Amino acid sequence: MPKTFNVGAPSLFVTVTAWMAIVLATVVAVLSGWQQAEVASLLPQWQQRELPAVSGWLLRGLPWVLALATALSVLLMASAVGLLLRLDWARRVFIGLVALAIAANLFGLWLQHEAVQLWVQQTLGAITLPGPAAGVFGGLLTLAQVMAGVVTLAAAALLAWVIGRLNSESVRQEFA
Repeated sequence: MPKTFNVGAPSLFVTVTAWMAIVLATVVAVLSGWQQAEVASLLPQWQQRELPAVSGWLLRGLPWVLALATALSVLLMASAVGLLLRLDWARRVFIGLVALAIAANLFGLWLQHEAVQLWVQQTLGAITLPGPAAGVFGGLLTLAQVMAGVVTLAAAALLAWVIGRLNSESVRQEFA
């Protein structure tokens, strides 16, 4: 019996992935616009204070990060609409954006670890805690960092699976 391929037949995976990306990109665009307004209103107060070097660097770069998030969310929305229309360029751009999201997640995990270590060391240097309280605090901090690592690695694995699935033969034939 001959095999029949349904070239261009829409799969549920691509449709659901595209709609989830559209919703996520819309939320990110709205939230980054909102945060841009908050940063603009708080920037004069931050410029008057003496901040630690890393905190000052992060706060000065925040408007650029938010503008980049807005631009990437618009690009994600456009490529997700292209996924719905089964355009091959949109699939390739979407895969690139997902790979960028994996890299950003892993970088964010490192940045979170560095920031927590800096701020915790600064705070603990300014106050004294009794031995048992310091142990509990240190244990909770370690647990929070381990959980952040587990969640980040799980999200990266899920996104890598999405990339693999979008590169599969059955999905690529939809875009032929």
